[in-house]
Amino acid sequence: MSTITVHDKTFSTFLSAAEINKQVNRVADEINRDYQDKCPLFIAILNGSFMFASDLFKALNINAQICFIKLASYQGVKSTGHVVTSIGLDVSLKDRDVVVIEDIVDTGKTLHEFLPQILDQHPASLKLASLLHKPESLKYPIHIDYLGFSIPNKFVVGYGLDYDGLGRNFKEIFQLSA
Repeated sequence: MSTITVHDKTFSTFLSAAEINKQVNRVADEINRDYQDKCPLFIAILNGSFMFASDLFKALNINAQICFIKLASYQGVKSTGHVVTSIGLDVSLKDRDVVVIEDIVDTGKTLHEFLPQILDQHPASLKLASLLHKPESLKYPIHIDYLGFSIPNKFVVGYGLDYDGLGRNFKEIFQLSA
């Protein structure tokens, strides 16, 4: 098991690149099956989901579009409790099949505030794909349609997830060492 140091914290390998790739491909297979005769619009939530969104999108063999929105509720290793929208959507969602791509569902606050905004635009359908989910942390009723991994309530970095801006570039996911 390898370790990395990000800022003042040490993290240990939690999920290998091969494990992540296997789950991304499984999620893509499910989406390919569910949308084989449709052209869904994927909304990737930045910054954390960019690696997952990229790999997932490359594994799709259906017609699909993607756009990005920036939402944030983390500072350091804790949620601030406030969701900030930095970059908004620039496409109409009316009558579209929409799949939101998230890196991690932790408390669920970000999606609890964002998903109603999507529904207000009257999409034909709305589903959620998330690489990670921390069931122990969930405080809002969020249903994940396409899930890579359920993980314990430990802080993680890598594969798009960061600690104060650093650590996103690793192809593995590391968890905070005790």
